[in-house]
Amino acid sequence: MSDSGELKRGLGLFDSTAIVMGSMIGSGIFIVSADMARALGSPGWLLIAWILTGFITIAAALSYGELAAMMPHAGGMYVYLREAYGKLPAFLYGWTLFTVIQSGTIAAVAIAFSKFTGVLFPFISSSRWIYKINLFNTYTVGINTENLLAIISIVLLTVINTKGLESGKWIQNIFTSIKIIALLVLILLGIFIGRNHEAIVLNLQHFWDVSTINITSGTVHRIPVHGASILQVMGTAMVGSLFSAIAWDTVTYTASETINPKKNIPLSLALGTGGVILLYFLVNVSYLLVLPLIGEYGAGNTFSRGIQFALDDRVGTAAAEMIFGNSGAIIVALLIMISTFGCNNGIILSTARVYFAMAKDGLFFDKARELNKHYVPAYALVIQCIWSSVLCLSGTYSQLLDYVIFAVLLFYILTVLGLFVLRKTKPYADRPYKAFGYPYVPGLYLLLASAISLDLLFFKPLYTWPGLVIVLIGIPVYFIWSKRFS
Repeated sequence: MSDSGELKRGLGLFDSTAIVMGSMIGSGIFIVSADMARALGSPGWLLIAWILTGFITIAAALSYGELAAMMPHAGGMYVYLREAYGKLPAFLYGWTLFTVIQSGTIAAVAIAFSKFTGVLFPFISSSRWIYKINLFNTYTVGINTENLLAIISIVLLTVINTKGLESGKWIQNIFTSIKIIALLVLILLGIFIGRNHEAIVLNLQHFWDVSTINITSGTVHRIPVHGASILQVMGTAMVGSLFSAIAWDTVTYTASETINPKKNIPLSLALGTGGVILLYFLVNVSYLLVLPLIGEYGAGNTFSRGIQFALDDRVGTAAAEMIFGNSGAIIVALLIMISTFGCNNGIILSTARVYFAMAKDGLFFDKARELNKHYVPAYALVIQCIWSSVLCLSGTYSQLLDYVIFAVLLFYILTVLGLFVLRKTKPYADRPYKAFGYPYVPGLYLLLASAISLDLLFFKPLYTWPGLVIVLIGIPVYFIWSKRFS
């Protein structure tokens, strides 16, 4: 092992853009529109939710571009928060990233990979237990064939990424290219071949009619929503779309390994987020051309269930079944397997660099600062692998992912606000790229993201308060860690 701290530059613009797009595109785009449709009940407002998500994501990415060009170092948001506010806020981000956000995302994406592998190989299932125990008569913890495959996939990708930047880079490039092509095919088929006249007519009839759903004793009650209440519903509905659009910032973790980072990191953020958001919007247009948004709860066939009640919320599968018949489920399963595998590779490759940066500041396990003979932080990768694997076994990681949406938005807000702080505290710092539309675009982002955060805080407390508690627990941990390892 080497403790030189010298990461090797080997990522070009295409590689960095592939990390952005590959880390963003996972399983969410195939699933979350169902829950959003139940919350909104309107095809028009569903598309607006995705457009608003796109604006928020791209505005944040353009703002991050200035910080990335100004500080092209390994660690990304951790470094920006440290320079703007000091070590404690930076540590709280790294703490939340490790305990839940990225490790939990790796676990969730790995489980999604296994779940859809089970469509092809039925013996891979969460019900096929190898060993299990019951905790508090609520959670079942143990090893089954599904989470075992998930762990194997995490270990495999970790091993590949310890072999050097080139190995992880090529996997990312190949899988990202395949899933972008596959999404484009799904879009084109839905728009030009799978168009369903009956679904289009039904969607146009209720295009702007917002209504939420309350299911009582198997009966669906649709509650019309009007006026300012639409904004409240929109904020809570966007949990799914916002989750589908996060992880774009992982490329900033690899700035020390990027060729010409002052140019390529901001450009990759703009190209990657813009490309993914366009794909997401068009995929939802495709869904609405193939399936009605409003569906019948518990209905027997794919069409009558619509987007709202797609089986297991698998909207992508429902749309594919309408286009391809029964083989559609297999096609989408293969697509999601490719998508999730490539997504996890990007997250695993990038996120370990944050722990590497934290360790160099004395705020993480000291071994995580060491590089192996391939110039990658192997110990950081292994530590990340172990904790992500534990979350695969826990049975609670998906709930934790839901809980941290508020925490994720909180750190995005703090980082973009840090752009304003650093303009004041370091006015003469080298800024090869300046945030587009400053101060208006970053300011509008702060306004919208804060509004959504407050909306979630009051109207979806189960998603927000636990995430905030996880962040706050990091405060005593920081002081304990600083004292012990100083």
